[in-house]
Amino acid sequence: MRKLFSLTASVALAATLMPPASAAPTAAQVQKQVNDLREEAAGKYEAANGIKYQISKLQRELNGLKAGEAVANAKADSLKKEISKMAVENYKNGGLGNGLELLLSRDPAKYLSDAAMLDVLAQRYSTKLRQLQTYKQGLQSSQLVVSDRAAQLKAAQLRLEKQVAAANASLKKAEKLLASLKAEERARLAAADDAEQAKILAESKRLAALYAGGSTKGAIALRYALDQLGDIYVWAGAGPTKWDCSGLTMRAFQKAGISMPHFAAAQFRFGKNIPRSALAPGDLVFFGRPISHVGIYMGKGKMVHAPRPGKRVEIATAIRLGSKPFVGARRL
Repeated sequence: MRKLFSLTASVALAATLMPPASAAPTAAQVQKQVNDLREEAAGKYEAANGIKYQISKLQRELNGLKAGEAVANAKADSLKKEISKMAVENYKNGGLGNGLELLLSRDPAKYLSDAAMLDVLAQRYSTKLRQLQTYKQGLQSSQLVVSDRAAQLKAAQLRLEKQVAAANASLKKAEKLLASLKAEERARLAAADDAEQAKILAESKRLAALYAGGSTKGAIALRYALDQLGDIYVWAGAGPTKWDCSGLTMRAFQKAGISMPHFAAAQFRFGKNIPRSALAPGDLVFFGRPISHVGIYMGKGKMVHAPRPGKRVEIATAIRLGSKPFVGARRL
């Protein structure tokens, strides 16, 4: 009997020491995780905008280098023809007979380095040959730079693919979480989300109607952004009905006559710095470290912005954006 009691007590003690089985997350917890993943995806997409910005700069530089290379090649070819013509004429006139082969050489530097030959050459030959050598040296340098920029461009394109894949993976994870719920739970969450979106849009439009507007560039940009309320968030969207955060601000300020890149961190370099205490309607407000979101301030602690996948252009608080802190503001 004593042994039986001891065994029973041991089993009971072991049961109390065993970790409890983890309960399945509630629908509300799943929705929070989904929202967090979508916000994470938005940050990754904005980082992808940064890589696209780098790619566009590299592509412009590469195009400029190739155009310059084409011009230099054309000038070098023209000089070669001039030199050939001069050499033939000189040969016919009984001048530099045995120098013709050297004049048409592909290596004018070697030719010019021969001091004895320089004494024989007429000044005009020497000038043309030096010009040709300068173009050839420039072309060699340009070809090295072109090759380097082409390699950088290819590497950036690969980084972009990986960054977009990472953002897409966050969204797929969110969808997988939703798919783990029962059909009725998913339907309930979808209905609640639709109701919340409708409420936010109605309040956003109410606040937008109160904005008096203005003639400053910031006021013009703000008015344009407010006119997009309710449009959906899409990565790389820059209108007319689909936007991401920096696409909306880029197009809004373009309406005001200011050209900015489609990248929040690059937009942070425009205008002048404004402390939070001095914010005015039309100022750009930035969030995240590193910067991964931007909106346009409209006053009373509010901003208009394109939030993240699954949401629409709305008016929201400009103090903090989820896990992303306010990091600064700029006035253009």
